[in-house]
Amino acid sequence: MLKINIICIGKIKEQFFRDAIDEYSKRLNKYCTLNILELPDEKIPNNASDKEISIVKDKEGQNIFNNLKKDSYIICLDLNGKQFTSEEFASKINNISLNYNSTISFIIGGSLGISKNILNISDESISFSKMTFPHQLFRVILLEQIYRSFKIINNETYHK
Repeated sequence: MLKINIICIGKIKEQFFRDAIDEYSKRLNKYCTLNILELPDEKIPNNASDKEISIVKDKEGQNIFNNLKKDSYIICLDLNGKQFTSEEFASKINNISLNYNSTISFIIGGSLGISKNILNISDESISFSKMTFPHQLFRVILLEQIYRSFKIINNETYHK
């Protein structure tokens, strides 16, 4: 069974986000082994300089790197990544599981984004929109799209 890791910076604070994450996690149990790893976010100084921002991103990136599985296909969620339709995303997940690895790791960075080191070692970067979403909401969106992908892959009905 395909393993999906979601490695993210920061904790979910609002109960309604946790409820949605729990719901999609339960639904996904039928299709994959899901693991969500929340890593602590680094403190960002007020009026942070470019150097301070880089240090924060690098620390978060090192923490992400330390928690990556070596045999995993790594996908960073990044505003500059490639965009897919839901059908193309489903095909991507199916293709990875059939031709590359039995583990996919999705990376959601902190509020400053993902460090260049992590972007450089990832197999690819994808973007769900040119818009910026709160990281807590984005986790729900990612889980919903993964769930939708499995419904598409298995030719099962799901709302459009």
